[in-house]
Amino acid sequence: MPASRASAETLELMRLRRSTPADCLTEPGPDAQTLASILTIAARAPDHRRVTPFRFVTFEGDARTRFGEVLREAFIAREPDADEKKLAFEQRRFMRAPVVVAVISKVDRDHRTPEWEQILTAGAVCQNMLIAASAEGFAAQWITEWYAYDARVLAALGLDKSERIAGYIYMGSANADPKERARPVMAQIVTRF
Repeated sequence: MPASRASAETLELMRLRRSTPADCLTEPGPDAQTLASILTIAARAPDHRRVTPFRFVTFEGDARTRFGEVLREAFIAREPDADEKKLAFEQRRFMRAPVVVAVISKVDRDHRTPEWEQILTAGAVCQNMLIAASAEGFAAQWITEWYAYDARVLAALGLDKSERIAGYIYMGSANADPKERARPVMAQIVTRF
């Protein structure tokens, strides 16, 4: 297949893509085969010199509940005075969607590809995942929030010093239409040299 092939369907998908808030996601989520396809497509992001500076951790079924315990304990350490209502919310974060994927940015500082380019690749992976989920008929949201930066959470996920969370991608079926938001005014962000 040629590298460049016009696709009105792809353009329309990207033109209309919107994030669906995690609390508006419900069953069903991607099954194992569909999730494998979404991850494969996500991994086809631009990657200068094929460093593969990313990896995935998937959360489905009971894994979401188990990870909720990690989130609860990490939140207690951050905010010891948090009430039970707040702790319950933090514990149930990953239950908002049937599937959550942590995209881990894994920078190889010894590689000649600049660190910044490797980080950009992880961001492109997240965007590819959102588009692939949408193309498969699912809604998704890219989230970071406090648990993308908390040392206890990162340790529980087994991240080493070269790794950071690029994002958690929540996926499922939308139970409400996402609201449109203001988009950039192109005349304000495009300069011609």
